[in-house]
Amino acid sequence: MPRPDSRIVAVLLTLTVALGPASTDFYLPALPSLTRTFATDVATVQLTLSVFLVAFAFAQLVYGPLSDRIGRRPAMLAGLAIYVVASLFCMAAPGIEMLIAGRFLQAVGACAGPVLGRTVVRDIYGREGAARMLGYIGAAMAIAPAVGPMIGGYLTVWFGWWSNFALMAAYGAVTLAGIWFLLDETNPHLGQAQSAAQMLRSYAAFLRSRAYIGYVLCSTMTYSGLFAFISGSSFVFVEVLGLAPNQFGLCFATAVGGYLAGTMMTARLTMRLGIERMVWMGAGLCAFGGVAMAAPALAGVQGVAAVLVPMVIYMIGVGMVMPNSMAGAIGPFPTMAGAASSLLGFTQMGTAALVGIAVGAGFDGTTRPMAAAIALAGLATAASFALLVRRAKPA
Repeated sequence: MPRPDSRIVAVLLTLTVALGPASTDFYLPALPSLTRTFATDVATVQLTLSVFLVAFAFAQLVYGPLSDRIGRRPAMLAGLAIYVVASLFCMAAPGIEMLIAGRFLQAVGACAGPVLGRTVVRDIYGREGAARMLGYIGAAMAIAPAVGPMIGGYLTVWFGWWSNFALMAAYGAVTLAGIWFLLDETNPHLGQAQSAAQMLRSYAAFLRSRAYIGYVLCSTMTYSGLFAFISGSSFVFVEVLGLAPNQFGLCFATAVGGYLAGTMMTARLTMRLGIERMVWMGAGLCAFGGVAMAAPALAGVQGVAAVLVPMVIYMIGVGMVMPNSMAGAIGPFPTMAGAASSLLGFTQMGTAALVGIAVGAGFDGTTRPMAAAIALAGLATAASFALLVRRAKPA
């Protein structure tokens, strides 16, 4: 097998970490059509996103500790196999209830990619190196949300909503083959996994760390704003602003361009400026972008530019906050990296799921609910850093 720090393994890890976002981005343009296909409402269709995140959150509590005990590679292989089967199930779902159930199962498999992919990066590159590498991975994986909605939009127009899940099944199968043939075990502490009682004590130790809580909340709040956009943007651009599904894909790709810029800044500047400073600058951009979107929305101004320009600013902040806050949270716990990553992911995804449900339930035919959620998330990111990370003792 190739060296763990080789370029081909970096590409494979990028595909693996991108599995979670790809599982939502590909079919975003199909969401409005699902309301007509299954004769249901917006809130019910958005459950295919929120239920995905809930299952994703709880599954992370299993994968992280499991990978500390049995290894990263077998845990990833098991998760990817579940993902492929669940994607095929979703493709053939006859009704919205079965699609929601399939998405739950799909999330159980998908979460092995991001949570264990990040952990493998920590195994290979260390704390500061992990932040830098996660920045490069984030920049590369920005291709998925940039082109995913565009591809999904055309697939929906040409073949129907089910074709997006066929694409996800193929993606999962390719990634599964890559892990099988190219990735060796990377856990340097294999065989030193903790018992259940020790694991509970470890979680208690995480919760006693002001820095860990602060970084987790920065990542959580930032992602919650991002998920408010993911869950609400297709309805805002298509139903409220009147764009076609493929035009929505172009708008989403433009927003992702901001994320790409932020991750490139992370990759280039983290080693020079440090994790804390990068998170602080990114949090400021998230807060500014969120408020810049909410102000015109609350004033009744509705337009593509009024949503898209502030979202690009917010996404630049996301690209700076998320890789650095993940590395800052996990870095001080090398022997418990899987568990630390799992708890972070559970908090992040669980909170974002609640935000997605709130945005769906509050949809009123305007941009206001989504914009307000993004603004609150950006302000909460900045507050989490100022009140917790800045006041924490050095790791």
